[in-house]
Amino acid sequence: MTGERDSRGTAVATRQGRRTRGGGRVRSAVLWDALRKVLDRIDPESGPRDVVDVGGGTGGFAVPLAELGHRVTVVDASLDALAALERRAAESGVTVRAVQGDAVDLPDLLGRDTADLVLCHSVLEYVDDPAAVMAALTHAVRPGGSVSALVPGQVGAALHRAVAGHFDDARRALTDPSGRWGEHDHTPRRFTRQSLSALVENAGLRVGALHGVRIFADLVPSGDLDSEQDAEALIALEAVAAVHPVLRELATQLHVVADRV
Repeated sequence: MTGERDSRGTAVATRQGRRTRGGGRVRSAVLWDALRKVLDRIDPESGPRDVVDVGGGTGGFAVPLAELGHRVTVVDASLDALAALERRAAESGVTVRAVQGDAVDLPDLLGRDTADLVLCHSVLEYVDDPAAVMAALTHAVRPGGSVSALVPGQVGAALHRAVAGHFDDARRALTDPSGRWGEHDHTPRRFTRQSLSALVENAGLRVGALHGVRIFADLVPSGDLDSEQDAEALIALEAVAAVHPVLRELATQLHVVADRV
C-alpha cells in the first residue's frame, strides 16, 4: 500500500510541477514535500484522509490533493473563487466539496473533529483575529491530525526590501510590531518563528515542524534557471535550508505543521 501511495504521490507531484514550471515549482517544492509527509504520517493504514483547505480559493492545493485520492473540502468566502475551484476540479476529473464561509466559523460550518489535515495558507496575515482563527482550526482537526499554516515572514520581508535598495523600508519591517514596511505595504501582518509558534501553542496545538519556504528561490530570477538540472539543484538547496535554524528565518514565508495531540 505504501508503494502505491508513493507512486501516486510522485505522479501528482510531477503533474503539479508541469503546471508550475521553473520558479513556481521551485517555490512550492518544500511545501508540497511537507504536506506529503504529514499525510503519510496520519494513520497511514486508513487510506484517503479528510482534508480541509481554509481560504483555498481556486484549488491550487485542493485539486492535487484530491487527485491523490483524499476527500477534500475548500472553505472560502468568495463565491467566484469557489466556482473556479469547481471548474478546475471537473477539468481534473476529481470532486472537491466547496463551502462558502469564513475561517473563524470553521467548526460551525463543518463540525468539530472533522478533518485529518487542515490547510490555512496565506490567510492568517489578513484576518482580524489570528488567534480566533487558529482556535477554529484546532477545533476542526481531529486528535492525531495536523494543521498546516503558511504565513509571510517578517525577517524575509526586511531582507527583500534591503536587497531592492529600500533600506528604510527594511528597517521598518524589522521594527514594526506587524512586520509592515510602510503605508504602501499590502500585507497587513507578518510573522516570526517565535510569533507563529506562540500562536500555535496558545491554541493548544504542538509545533511539529517549522520550515522556511522560498529562502533562495525568491532571490534567484526564474530566468536564471537555465535547465531542469538547475531547478532540481535549487530545490535540493531549498529543502536543506528550509529546516536550517538560521536560514529559515530569512524565508519569504514560514510554514508550520501544528499537531493536535
